[in-house]
Amino acid sequence: MFIHRLDEEAWLKLLTVEDAERLFALVDSCRPHLRKWLPWVDSTKTVEDSKAFIAGGLQKFAAGNGFEAGIWHKGQLAGVIGLHYIDRANKKTSIGYWLGEQFQGLGLMTKACKACIDYAFNELKLHRLEIRCAVENERSRAIPERLGFTNEGTIREAEWLYDHFVDHVVYGMLEREWKR
Repeated sequence: MFIHRLDEEAWLKLLTVEDAERLFALVDSCRPHLRKWLPWVDSTKTVEDSKAFIAGGLQKFAAGNGFEAGIWHKGQLAGVIGLHYIDRANKKTSIGYWLGEQFQGLGLMTKACKACIDYAFNELKLHRLEIRCAVENERSRAIPERLGFTNEGTIREAEWLYDHFVDHVVYGMLEREWKR
């Protein structure tokens, strides 16, 4: 089982079907907060939807094509982080993440991203990582900025978010730039 300790109170664990109820409860507890930036919130209506998401993540992991891990804090599921599709030919992937509102400001996402960056560069031997965030999502943008990613520009109207398009900032990091 994929488990990585972040500190004495937090860890990453590959999401499994047993986590579906906790995942759904977390999403359900902070829908307005998550919905502001994430297009899948309205389509997550039941525990079965969370099970389907987890099953897809497990298939990705089994195929060596990324993962979805729960971010755990003091025994509670706090959020999710994952590596998206891995482009093996170009040795690159992107990181996606979100936290429940009550878990923000604890440094969890910065630690989780560091662990994923280390894994991508050191274990998977990738060359490039990206993080894309909505331009106005300042909290999400703070993570790659804090970790030394380069702001590589803005993609206009990159994502349909319920009833409007949002622009994305693309942050990139090359393996040689990662400070271990």
